Amino acid sequence: MQVSDVVRAVAAARSIAASLGLAADDVTVLHDSNKLTLRLLPCDVVARVAPVAHRTARFELDVAQRLAESGCPVAVPDPRAGPRVHERDGFVVTLWTHYESAPSREVSPADYADALERLHAGMRRLDVPAPHFTDRVERARRLVANRDRTPELADADRELLGDTLRGLTRVIGERGGDEQLLHGEPHPGNLLATPQGLLFIDFETCCRGPVEFDLAHAPEEVGGHRPTADEDMLRACRVLVLAMITTWRWDRDDRLPNGRQLGAEWLGRIRTTLDRDGFDVHRWS
Repeated sequence: MQVSDVVRAVAAARSIAASLGLAADDVTVLHDSNKLTLRLLPCDVVARVAPVAHRTARFELDVAQRLAESGCPVAVPDPRAGPRVHERDGFVVTLWTHYESAPSREVSPADYADALERLHAGMRRLDVPAPHFTDRVERARRLVANRDRTPELADADRELLGDTLRGLTRVIGERGGDEQLLHGEPHPGNLLATPQGLLFIDFETCCRGPVEFDLAHAPEEVGGHRPTADEDMLRACRVLVLAMITTWRWDRDDRLPNGRQLGAEWLGRIRTTLDRDGFDVHRWS
């Protein structure tokens, strides 16, 4: 968010907390992207704040609630606030439980894989409307094609990203296989190591597709603990996901610290991986 929007978003979260009898004298920004994540103290609540236009808050709450009820490893709304979407000053706000970190925050690949498999098992039982993973890939492809939004992206790199996004989407589609509801971005930043165990957060990115697309967001060692995964599909999904997150780094509005540097490094990784794994994206794009 822009600085002026952050100030208003914080004020909206504090106002809503106060209306529920939750003291929010101190605020810490935990994450700032398209949505602002705050820790409110002393009530110790996590507030997720987004512009009203985003319209994903209700979906995220519903998915998390239903997964929690089926015993999945997910963070839940704060019970004092309930699973409600609050609106204030052009923002929607949801209030979530804050979890302390486990004494050892290191997560083993086996534990990571187990938590993700339990999440996927619960998601297979959910019947909720969600976009296909290819819709998210298409948003990245349109960003690559938009020179106004990605003015610093060199022509050769633009071509590489566009061909990779199109080509690997086709490769994955032609392999077929089962599809289901997915988290969408179960990377380490969306996994909490708590005294209650590993818990996934941030369900606004849920989509439908092969489980390999979710596995591609996790560290590579995690895939070795999912023996039923299609290895060729997983390799293709890893490069596809890398191309997507590389694309976000070249967005003129990207706010990730050192985003351009990471984007340049990841372009090199894409080229190396395509050569190593023998993916001819030009033939498929």
